[in-house]
Amino acid sequence: MKLFRGFNAILYKEFIVVLRDPMTLFFMLFPPLIEMIAFGYALDNDVKHMATYVFDEDRTAESRLLIDQFVNTQTFRVVGEAQSAEGLADAIRQGKAYVGIQIPPDFTRNLRVGHSAQVQVLINGSSSTIASSALNTSISVGLRQSLLGLLGQSGRRDLPVEIRPQVLYNPDMRSPNFFVPGVIGVVLQIATTFATAMSIVRERERGTIEQLLVSPVSRWGLMLGKITPYLCIGLIMAAGLFAIMRWLFEVPIAGSAWALALSSFLYIFSLLSLGLLVSTAAENQMQALQMTMIFIMPSVFFSGFIFPRETMPWIFYAIGALLPTTYFIELLRGIILRGATLADFWRELVILTGMGVALFGICAARFRSRIR
Repeated sequence: MKLFRGFNAILYKEFIVVLRDPMTLFFMLFPPLIEMIAFGYALDNDVKHMATYVFDEDRTAESRLLIDQFVNTQTFRVVGEAQSAEGLADAIRQGKAYVGIQIPPDFTRNLRVGHSAQVQVLINGSSSTIASSALNTSISVGLRQSLLGLLGQSGRRDLPVEIRPQVLYNPDMRSPNFFVPGVIGVVLQIATTFATAMSIVRERERGTIEQLLVSPVSRWGLMLGKITPYLCIGLIMAAGLFAIMRWLFEVPIAGSAWALALSSFLYIFSLLSLGLLVSTAAENQMQALQMTMIFIMPSVFFSGFIFPRETMPWIFYAIGALLPTTYFIELLRGIILRGATLADFWRELVILTGMGVALFGICAARFRSRIR
């Protein structure tokens, strides 16, 4: 086909170049595996066993029972006792504890006479995630103890209103189930975009770009030939990352493997086309590296990987809508966690396809005008 003239020759050449370049293979395959494992373990919203200091002025069975109720939630872990309210605050300020629990001397007496027994809980608010978890859990403990007390006084055995929530798709609320699919999207972007971003620049620096310009190779055949080897490597890398997700992080895959394969193919093709676009615009490898980095940070923060996009200001929401990572993460979470089919996410598939085709077309159209 004249449109892709020279594709076979470029494909053969690129496979040889890639296979003879162990450093390229190393940086495409090894760092993503390390990043996958590191991010998978590091990104965890399940806050447990927070260091807690206790200042118990009551020292009764009731006060010890209350402390046990805090510890039994697995959110708090008593690591020391303070001898004064100032000592409790100092422990938090010095970083020895995230939470301080102060039980007043009249705690048990107030309980027995039917008065409100107040308990002071000091929380280190310098970390919003830890503070939010400590606040919600401490309120839950207090509410539970209050309800038990009221039920005992009234003689009732059941609560007047009982809420029975059911968490779908991730009943254990495991952070890896939410974060690890997103990690795969970010890691694939870093590896694949860098790989093709260097390809055209490498030809220029080695002095072989002139041979390509005068050869009877069409621009479409050249671009497709350069992308295909990295596309194959990217798909192998994606399969390895899914295997790590399933067997190391124990994230169940509820959907179809074919749906994952198709989504990964479209996503990797879009990223490789983006890398080629960078490569045609950059003058050297350092410039290509810097231009590629422009897309990394927005993909981490504006794609919904960590923060919900719905809570973002409209400008950042719009930036996220321009990133392939946004749609791939939506696809992965839908397929892996909720068992969604491709028909449920046809919009994301169409957008990824459109992005890939548009970026590839721009690369081919700009090649001869921008590469000189």
